[in-house]
Amino acid sequence: MEVALRRPAASIARNAANPQSLRLCAATNLSSRRFSILNRPPPKYPGHVPLTMLERAGLAIGSGLMSLRDPRRGDLIAAFAEATATPYFIYRLRDAMLSSPTGRRILRDRPRITSTSLDLARLRSLPKGTVGRTYVEWLDREGVSPDTRSAVRYIDDPECAYVMQRYRECHDFYHALTGLPIVREGEVALKAFEFANTLLPMTGFSVFAAATLKPSERRRFREIYLPWALRNGLRASDIINVYWEEQLERPVEELRRELGVEPPPDLRAIRKAERQRKKEEAAQQARTTQ
Repeated sequence: MEVALRRPAASIARNAANPQSLRLCAATNLSSRRFSILNRPPPKYPGHVPLTMLERAGLAIGSGLMSLRDPRRGDLIAAFAEATATPYFIYRLRDAMLSSPTGRRILRDRPRITSTSLDLARLRSLPKGTVGRTYVEWLDREGVSPDTRSAVRYIDDPECAYVMQRYRECHDFYHALTGLPIVREGEVALKAFEFANTLLPMTGFSVFAAATLKPSERRRFREIYLPWALRNGLRASDIINVYWEEQLERPVEELRRELGVEPPPDLRAIRKAERQRKKEEAAQQARTTQ
């Protein structure tokens, strides 16, 4: 027992004589501690919030259930997307970018999509039918802005965090490319398309919101927009690899052909025709009851 106690004492004495060794020992002990709520590691990028596995699971379940009740809560959808993207799916999407020369350039440049970086006023002056003009017309028609996307917080790897941010900021370009509006029916259709193309769990989970649609909308989704989304999402090139900032002056139809995306039937026109039909039927019924 005496011998056993002497060795640690001698080791401590040697370390005390060597401050660098003490610092290394302390760093090793700190890094070997298990990640917990009371021992949270420092953030890896501005805004990053490291989560334990239990916290990540709670965030995924809570945000997922609440976003199904209110699909307009973009903050909940964003949190659910980040909580469920790891450990596999966001790395798969990052690897898809690394396998493409354009995707690698995007990862290197890390551009951000904002109203300032895109210069929306210039896009409105582009010829009709170009990618940029189509995009800004869609923004104006839907009354949305590219500046409202939440910052990524819950993905640990900084490069993968940027991949999620890029996907999030490109979402409106996907709307413009397909022509789908931001009404719930259009969002569900676009999420089905994104799931087939990116495999992000949040996009697949969002498709279950189809259960909250009206009966006529569910029928349209089942018969028209779900088959379109799966067919186009699976056959299209990886849309995460589109360097949109370099495509703004191209004809949008040319880009659609290059990517392998055919626009679906005009949902706004279908909804407008259905409202008109119901209005005429109500007027006809009112006349017959007089």
